[in-house]
Amino acid sequence: MCGRYTLTADPKTLQAEFGISIPENLAPRYNIAPTQPVPVVVAENGTPRLDVFRWGLIPSWAKDPRIGNKLINARAETIAEKPSFRTAFRRRRCLIPADGFFEWQKTPHGKQPVFIHLKNRRPFAFAGLWEQWLSPDGSEIFSCTIITTAPNELLKDVHNRMPVILPPDTRRLWLDSSQPSQHLLPLLKPYPAAEMTFYPVSKLVNAPANDNPACIEPLNR
Repeated sequence: MCGRYTLTADPKTLQAEFGISIPENLAPRYNIAPTQPVPVVVAENGTPRLDVFRWGLIPSWAKDPRIGNKLINARAETIAEKPSFRTAFRRRRCLIPADGFFEWQKTPHGKQPVFIHLKNRRPFAFAGLWEQWLSPDGSEIFSCTIITTAPNELLKDVHNRMPVILPPDTRRLWLDSSQPSQHLLPLLKPYPAAEMTFYPVSKLVNAPANDNPACIEPLNR
């Protein structure tokens, strides 16, 4: 599962990484939590652009938007069949920019949060899906979910799932709505362990209200 992540890179770095316009006032986020608004990259007429959606997918057929609270992740293994995700997988794929994420590792002293990132500290893209939900009063909510897969060798002792991180050369392919979704299933695999690392952090991250650099500082033991 992926229940918390970060996006702390400055707008210029994100613009260079994703090749799209990034608002200069985009604030760094150190503890992004479900149901919060999050930056996403979607393709409009083939051109990628940044938007902001709610984290937690609300299927178009849902009667209650609170279902999104349970759909923050989509399992890669069943994404093509699950009613909550299969239409979005075919038609509404997105990138969710990040530069790290958290997991909670079981230890003899309880669950220890760890911060996971690429060794080169570059921002990256989670594979995501998005939906548009219309309420009875005509208002709309755009929402998204992060796709997860089996853990790589680095993370297998931390958690039994990890988010799908798309290599840069696959991002446009993922956003291309003309691509048959079946052709994209091979992309939904663990990211190479050799390119990742992690370290323990404070339990400050347990509370979504804590969204500051202390959340990603290495824990002093």
